[in-house]
Amino acid sequence: MAKKLFRSTKQKMLGGVCGGLAEYFDLDVSLVRLIFVAVDLMTGLLPMILFYLIAWLVIPVERGQ
Repeated sequence: MAKKLFRSTKQKMLGGVCGGLAEYFDLDVSLVRLIFVAVDLMTGLLPMILFYLIAWLVIPVERGQ
């Protein structure tokens, strides 16, 4: 069965995007958040904030199992 990307309902702080990415790539959610913040600081705040907001709208919410 193919993996699908969902926003996490268990590992979320704001919208669950980083938690969903961590579950999809089988990584620790703290590592994904640190990578997100590092890239955010290197590229300037606006591009990553826009990416997060768009991902929040586009990626569906994980349904309860």
